[in-house]
This record gives sequence, C-alpha cells and structure tokens, in this order.
Amino acid sequence: MNLTELNKIATAMVAPGKGILAADESSGTIKKRFDAIGVESTEGNRRDYREMLFRSKEAMSQYISGVILYDETIWQDAKDGTPLVKLIESSGAIPGIKVDEGTQALPMCPGELVTVGLDKLAERLKKYYERGARFAKWRAVIDIGSGIPSMTAISVNAHALARYAALCQAAQIVPIVEPEVLMDGDHDIDRCYEVTTRVLNKTFQELRVQRVVLEGMVLKPNMAISGKKSAKQASVEEVAEKTIRLLKACVPAAVPGIAFLSGGQSDEEATAHLNAMHKLGPLPWGLTFSYGRALQAAPQKAWSGRPENVAAGQNAFSHRARMNGLASKGEWQSSLEKKAA
Repeated sequence: MNLTELNKIATAMVAPGKGILAADESSGTIKKRFDAIGVESTEGNRRDYREMLFRSKEAMSQYISGVILYDETIWQDAKDGTPLVKLIESSGAIPGIKVDEGTQALPMCPGELVTVGLDKLAERLKKYYERGARFAKWRAVIDIGSGIPSMTAISVNAHALARYAALCQAAQIVPIVEPEVLMDGDHDIDRCYEVTTRVLNKTFQELRVQRVVLEGMVLKPNMAISGKKSAKQASVEEVAEKTIRLLKACVPAAVPGIAFLSGGQSDEEATAHLNAMHKLGPLPWGLTFSYGRALQAAPQKAWSGRPENVAAGQNAFSHRARMNGLASKGEWQSSLEKKAA
C-alpha cells in the first residue's frame, strides 16, 4: 500500500471549492428518478443522462473533484466510443465506484438492515482499479425508530465498513466510509445527534481494529438533523453547530476530509447547511459535499430525456455544483439562487 498516493487522492477529493458527485444510483433508484420525469430507464438513456453530466465542462472542471459510479456505468462508453471514465478523468475529476451490493434484513433484529458485498470484493477492486477507479464507496444504513438502532446493527455495519475499507486500501483505492443515519423518522435533532455519535464512535473503533490508515480515507456521514416527520425542525444554524460539535468529538484529525451525503434534504437545504458549517471554522479536516439527488434533481428535470434539452440540463447541473462549491468554502448566499432563477 502506497499511503502517500492514497492520501494525495483523499485530499484531492475534498479540495476547497470542490465536492463529489454521487452518480451511483442503483438500477432501481434511477428508474424511480426517471419515472418521475417520464423517461424510460433503458441502458442507453442512463448512459446518455450520465454522459450529459460528465460533459458539463464548467461543473466538472471547476466544482467536482470526483464521481462515484455504479457498476453498469464504469464499463459504459459515451456515444462517440470514449469510456465514461475517460470523460471524468479528462475534466480533472477522479473516477470512483460504489462497491456494496445493497442491504439485507439483519437476522434477529426486526426492521434493521446490514450491507452486503464483501465476499468477492478483493477481486472486484482489482478490476475497478484497472478500469480507472481510484476511490470506492460503501454505504451502511442505520434507521432510527422505536427501540432501534440496536447495538447489533451498529456493530455489524461498522465491522463491514471497516473490512471494506481495509480491502480498498490493500487494492490502492481510497475508501469512502459511509455510515448513514437516516432522516426518515419523527425523531428530533438531539436523537439524531446521539445515534450518530454512537455510530461514528463504533465505526472508528472498527477501522482501528482492521488497521485502516485514517490518512487514506474519506468519511461520508449524515448531518445532525431532525427527522423528516419531526414536528420540531432544527434551524440551519442548529444543524451546523450540532453537526460540527459531533464531528469534532468523533472524527480524528488524521482523516483528510468529510464529504456529507444530502440524505433527503432539499437542494438548497443541503447547500445552506454546508455553508453554515464553514462559518464555524477553522476545522481540522476538509469539509465538502458528496451529493446525489441534491446535485441531480434539477438537471434531471431540465433534461427530461430530450436531446434538445442537454444544454439546459448541463446549465442546471453547473448551477447546483457552483452553489455547493461556494458552500464548501462558506461563500454561498441564498440571493445567488434567486439570481439564477
């Protein structure tokens, strides 16, 4: 393992003003997104849509540091025969790959899930590296509800995340470690804070046990935030303050960077929260975004599957990428959104 090289990539992934595009929706998820805009989810349409994003020169070269791909996408070529991976590289961004194989019900733990996909991961990572991937992603899902999460669910998911991270580093690939505490419930921000603390502490304990080198990874956590169904929604300032307090308590300074998931927040909420956190600096690690829906909802709608809308889709993508790029330096203002509108 060449740690200097891993650290260089991890640091580039969280460079100031840039963040990670999560374009790794599974076939099921992208079908839902396409259904919403009236587009059939064929392999060709999925390729055309992602090619549109990767050819957005302004967004990709100025605001996107890396792209997380789905297995189908990493092997696809653009219409002119250029591998999509090469389009990403030529823009100056780093190609990455989602390597988990989804979730299964966790035995003896009703309503809880465990992420799977470790079995042949070592062989898969070799092939992904050869194709150009320099980082990977694995998502663990922790739900908050009545009597959950259990310590069992937290432990098994943290253990799997750490095993995945060790396999990545052995394959010279930077692991994005993503323990996501979902915001789907009716819990308040303090319950989210408490659960996320438990999850992050257990995750870093497991990473140490598995000898993962913290300087060669990126953390992709949720923010401390109220559940979507909570009657008490925390303000932007409270989300920022509690998230930073939580991260400072749980994330060692050796980690080069933290790239948040948006996790169901609206486009502007995700941007505003990230921006507010930068107002609380200086911070011990790089802090940026790794958004999927919060970067893509607008371009998907603008594109709507029509070749004549490619430029409109790219403009919408560039706008969201720029807004989040500014937020990752604490320079975003809501008035910039209104100007663009």
